[in-house]
Amino acid sequence: MMFLALPKSERALISKIRGAARTRQSDPSGRSRSPRNGRLVTGIGDDCAVLRLRAGHDLLTTTDFSLEDVHFRRKWHPPESVGHRCLARGLSDIAAMGGDPAAAFLSLALPAKLPQSWVDGFIRGVLKLAHDSRILLAGGDTAQSPSGVLADIVVLGSVRRGTAVLRSGARPGDRIYVTGTLGAAAAALNLLFAKRKLAPRQFPKHFFPQPRIHQGRVLRAKKLASSMIDISDGLSTDLSHICEESRVGAEIWEDAIPRAIIGHPARPVALQLALHGGDEYELLFTSRPNRPVPSATSGVPITCIGQITRSTKIFLVDSLGQKSALRPGGWEHFRNQ
Repeated sequence: MMFLALPKSERALISKIRGAARTRQSDPSGRSRSPRNGRLVTGIGDDCAVLRLRAGHDLLTTTDFSLEDVHFRRKWHPPESVGHRCLARGLSDIAAMGGDPAAAFLSLALPAKLPQSWVDGFIRGVLKLAHDSRILLAGGDTAQSPSGVLADIVVLGSVRRGTAVLRSGARPGDRIYVTGTLGAAAAALNLLFAKRKLAPRQFPKHFFPQPRIHQGRVLRAKKLASSMIDISDGLSTDLSHICEESRVGAEIWEDAIPRAIIGHPARPVALQLALHGGDEYELLFTSRPNRPVPSATSGVPITCIGQITRSTKIFLVDSLGQKSALRPGGWEHFRNQ
């Protein structure tokens, strides 16, 4: 799929996106492909998209910004990576509720002088992840930005009525678990700030993170997760959200944290990156102590890293049993305002 010239109008840009979405989202017969848990009745081209979700399900809705020079930099990130990461943010939120994603809506504001090749790459990144995740790009909006690229993704999903996994379900005694490994995305960002040129294939966790949709669905369906959140802002910060909503505290075991292995020679990332680094999109969840949580699901490891306590404080426990306060150290907008 190649676009040769910058669209001359909003209508032309929408037409190109619509055509690309139809090509990517159709079956071999040319018919529009339905998402796993819903049916797109009307998509791009009308004032609203019409989706028909199954009876007995709750609707999940999430929205996330991707802002140039905040969430990405054009000189660092290929456009396919920016598009992928934009959609991944929303899909990861659906995964954190144990949901089935159904459709995405993309609002895109672009500078007038942005090369069309960049727009093409961005859309390819969005549509490839949408295809891999079996969801539809069902609509959105376009506008001209006075400066950088601004993208807002809205993702809809569903769960069986009353079964969404919330942040507020943790109880004292629950064990704390995390999927995958932590710190690789933050390590890549540090290298970029150090003016290192990185190949995306060397740091897929940063450039092309994979939302844990299947893992979240399994944890919800098997009633293993009592509370859950995705790690977008860092383990320390996102754990604090669970503790705040559940009105509990936590102890995290330093030696149990699954730190990513990177570099040549390969070595674990620094503990601080695993604790506070964001953009991981792994799942952080709690489970009742009598629930048998598997060590992996679909090839993704699951690690027990601590337990929920009655206190409202969060502690890091070292190998000698010494406790130190673990304060939220991940990303937070407006922190320095």
